[in-house]
Amino acid sequence: MKIATCVIVGAGLAGARAAEALRVEGFDGRVVLLGEEAEYPYIRPPLSKDFLAGTSARDSIDVHPADWYAAQDIEVVRGRAVTALTLDARQLSYAGGGTLHYDRLLLATGAAARPFPGPGGDLDGVHLLRTVADSTRLKAALAPGGRRIVVVGAGWIGLEVAAAARSYGNDVTVLGQGAVPLQRAVGAEIGGVFAALHRANGVDLRMETGVAEILGTDGRVTGVRLQAATDGTPGQDGSSGEVVLADVVVVGIGATPNTRLALDAGLEVADGIVVDAAFRTNEPGVFAVGDVASVFHPVLGHHLRVEHWANAENAGRAAALSMLDRAVSYEEIPYFYTDQFDLGMEYSGYGDLARDAELVFRGDRTAREFVAFWVVDGRVVAGMNVNVWDVNESVQNLIRSRVRVDVSALRDESRSLDSLLGPAAARSHGADAGRAVADTPGVGS
Repeated sequence: MKIATCVIVGAGLAGARAAEALRVEGFDGRVVLLGEEAEYPYIRPPLSKDFLAGTSARDSIDVHPADWYAAQDIEVVRGRAVTALTLDARQLSYAGGGTLHYDRLLLATGAAARPFPGPGGDLDGVHLLRTVADSTRLKAALAPGGRRIVVVGAGWIGLEVAAAARSYGNDVTVLGQGAVPLQRAVGAEIGGVFAALHRANGVDLRMETGVAEILGTDGRVTGVRLQAATDGTPGQDGSSGEVVLADVVVVGIGATPNTRLALDAGLEVADGIVVDAAFRTNEPGVFAVGDVASVFHPVLGHHLRVEHWANAENAGRAAALSMLDRAVSYEEIPYFYTDQFDLGMEYSGYGDLARDAELVFRGDRTAREFVAFWVVDGRVVAGMNVNVWDVNESVQNLIRSRVRVDVSALRDESRSLDSLLGPAAARSHGADAGRAVADTPGVGS
């Protein structure tokens, strides 16, 4: 069947990279990129980092300048939510009464910030952070300085917001449910590094703490009421009664994939839209990618949904190839990064394998200059470099090679990481480092 029209629903990074790759690969048919926001595609990580902190300009986060899309003959329909998908007719409907036929459809609908589930989440002064509009509003609330900021959630978004808020001179309290920040993501020991970092920079970090409700007066937030401690005696409403005063509350408790369109159309959905290693759904001609997609990972042998920038960057390109009936098997190693105060970090690896791994350090944890490795049966399954640079590719090579390594050599800073691969593995993986798509030359990270 001739492919005349490729439609991409979701004008984020994954959707933009897919549209770009279609043109790079020589597709000369119609390409339509539909976005619910009024913006052209942009990159999300700066929204909780440098853009929020006021150190980068608005245009620095755009994937491409606005005129690039017209130059590439890519139709961008902005500010239009897709309301229905009819698989039999290969047609979708979008807000404003428009309809569109497709030969190939890519769902890149992303995820939505999870709202506070208790009372008070709709008060003025309570912020979620997902879009550039969210970040712009939050920056305006933080920038005056001298305000009381309460962050609900001690994950990546919560900690990055806390760092940005402190940079403006605000009083910041972070409320987290685990024993340390990021405990589920990186474990207790690494979480402790981030706890020490924030406390050293003046953040009031309160762990093993829940929020019963967000309080307000005349529709405006005034504070949060805490839940009872695990060893305390709760009141009748389950709260401890303690109130943390706040001028601004930021809720950072995770995100939910935007699967409603796929569910209503009858596509298979679990934790995201279920696709194979080539991003194909259970419906011919329909694909899914990015935060919304639960992708079969050939290395892990199960489905995985990844909500990070690198996945959108690499997988968007790979999905476009699959739309063009190229052979694709996406097996990129998950990667993400963070910047908080004077700490910069990169992480590569398989989080589910790392949970029961041995944690091995190289460098100085006290100075927050180290590389950490998660090791299972002598093999590195994940690695994190903190304020140590130009090693991430080597870490990924170690993970990808699956070679057994001597733990003492991992600790030894005099040994290069590439030397641990062995001559054959180094030759095999050095030229291939970061390849996003097996059996598909020319597509990498």
